[in-house]
Amino acid sequence: MILGGSSGFGFAAVEKLAFHGMNIMVLFRETAIAEKLLKKRISVIRAKCGVEIVLCNINALDKAGISVFLEQFKKIAEKDGKIRLLLHSIARGNLKPLVINELPGSESPEVLSVEDIQHTAYAMAISILDWTRMLINEDLFYEDARIIGLTSEGSNKYWESYAAVSVAKASLESLAIYMAVELAKYGLKTNLIQAGITETPSLKKIANSKELLEVAKNRNPMGRITRPEDVANVIYLLCTDEASWINGSVIHVDGGEHCR
Repeated sequence: MILGGSSGFGFAAVEKLAFHGMNIMVLFRETAIAEKLLKKRISVIRAKCGVEIVLCNINALDKAGISVFLEQFKKIAEKDGKIRLLLHSIARGNLKPLVINELPGSESPEVLSVEDIQHTAYAMAISILDWTRMLINEDLFYEDARIIGLTSEGSNKYWESYAAVSVAKASLESLAIYMAVELAKYGLKTNLIQAGITETPSLKKIANSKELLEVAKNRNPMGRITRPEDVANVIYLLCTDEASWINGSVIHVDGGEHCR
């Protein structure tokens, strides 16, 4: 199950996991036009890999929508089994400054509110716990299931207008530690991936994203920026039986970018 699988890391994971024979439920929130394009891309993957990929265009943060989805999924689970992986790839947050820039000639955008921070923190961090507990309560996890979230270097470094997301990512990193310990009794393994700077639709919304990409390329020992498929490869690796002893880790998938 992939929460936020229509683009970026989520979609790359769909491609990788399908190639290795996993049936996938993809939750996303897109316009009708974007959904139509996604369906075309998914149909190609289905045909090539011979797996079942179910698309569900709902708000993964809305309780009413989730309830409807859950009833539908339980019927699928009766036939095709339980969840091996819950990948949380929701990228929905507010990108605003803390204060107005009062320099002459500068724009004065809306500043970040407490509600903005709370909404972003729930979407990009706390909702992973809500989804996990719901699936536990419904007994929908495979006995050796994996929970994977996505964090970023912005959780502990300053990026312009990234404060709300930074708070969310820092919260996610703390939450993952507690989930790794307290959910271990269910056989669940919780880990986070910290990807290097990657050119995704989400990154393009961040102020000075072009500068971030250029700095990352120069900083990375491998001489290039991280690609979505690099991250998808590690998501797959964490799903294998051989990765069953990895729990509570933040795994850098960045070619060594974090070393500089």
